[in-house]
Amino acid sequence: MTGKITKDSINALDGVSPNQSYGKPHGLHWITAALFIVADMAGGGVVTMPIAMLAAGSIGGTIGIAVIAVCFCYTAHLLGENWNTMCNRWPVYREHCRKPYPEMAYRSMGKRARYLTSLVLNCMLYGVSMVYLSLSAKIMNNIVAGIFDFNVGNCKMIVIIALLLLPVTLLKSPADFQWAVVTAMVTTTLSVALIFFGTALDHEVCSAARSIPEFNLGSLMLSFGTFMFGFGGHGVFPTIQHDMKQPTQFTRSSVLAFIIVLILYLPITYLGYATYGDSLKNSIINSIQDNVIQQFANFFIAIHCILTLTITINPLNQEIEHKFKLPHGFGVQRIMYRGGMMLAIVVSCLTFPEFEPILNFIGGTAVALTSAIMPCLFNLYLHATGDYEAGKREDSDDEGYGLLELSKRRSRVVTRTSPTKLAINVFIIGR
Repeated sequence: MTGKITKDSINALDGVSPNQSYGKPHGLHWITAALFIVADMAGGGVVTMPIAMLAAGSIGGTIGIAVIAVCFCYTAHLLGENWNTMCNRWPVYREHCRKPYPEMAYRSMGKRARYLTSLVLNCMLYGVSMVYLSLSAKIMNNIVAGIFDFNVGNCKMIVIIALLLLPVTLLKSPADFQWAVVTAMVTTTLSVALIFFGTALDHEVCSAARSIPEFNLGSLMLSFGTFMFGFGGHGVFPTIQHDMKQPTQFTRSSVLAFIIVLILYLPITYLGYATYGDSLKNSIINSIQDNVIQQFANFFIAIHCILTLTITINPLNQEIEHKFKLPHGFGVQRIMYRGGMMLAIVVSCLTFPEFEPILNFIGGTAVALTSAIMPCLFNLYLHATGDYEAGKREDSDDEGYGLLELSKRRSRVVTRTSPTKLAINVFIIGR
């Protein structure tokens, strides 16, 4: 073949017009997608970020938040770039795809990478669902006990919330519950405003009596798990992008989302650290002295966590449905399998009622993989082969790349990637 290979020639090879869009006609606007990302990331981070700052110290915490926020925003951009590349090279992904993240692994590094990614992603989503369900139940139980002087119990509250939430989890994809995202954003904003106001009221009295613990390297390392959890929702990002009206605008959605999350996190994190010091407990909300403010802040953050659970559990449900080849339409099979998934999460929450160790473990392992390492690796390998060369592999059911092909791609990663991009990706992978 002679002549220069262009993007238009690749589209012609795929039988696609160069101007053909591949978004959903009634999909998510890029601003709505940004709100989905915020709803996915914020929530648990709002109540635990000040505690992580206390463990890391003011200097270590500031550096940790800055580095993780910038790096994770960049890897969100990489995921969006990966998905756009896949849709251009393999038109099959322009239709409904139940597991976009594992497919991204497959197209970049082969079948084994797809299996590993599915395993890590499912473990992370399962653990995050446990965290949000346990946190929601704990908060709601505290609210009921504080208002009605009646202790339902965390275990019973977990079952109650799961039953109330089950009908919402039966919806097909994120595009079907935009109302949940809007509600989650409103409740998060109200909760942050109340936390800031209550902490500001306590600052004069509480700051005079607070003390800051001495720096501890072990506590610093644990705090990084919480920081990563607070900014790491990347396992759901490809699912959100897949449901966008214009998936090419996902980067602007990511940037806006991270800006909003920083606006939510930073004021209460620094003010809570300066006001309460080592008197911070499991949640900054519990340190607020005004009981009315505390209860309302608890209520709003609980609603946020409950609604976020619907976003988090959706990719996990779709992965299971793909595994068992269930029909895409609503029916008895979807009710049975998604009900079974919710039951499994409830049993796990009842077995491990404390969510803090789960949060730190997930943040330091699965979130680090899905939010930092995998986006960089997949981006490097996916773009190590030219469009024309990759465009010839259109069969989505083949065996993936063999060891020889991966070896060739490793050399291409070095030779075909710009030194700046390669250095940035290697830094994020290695940090």
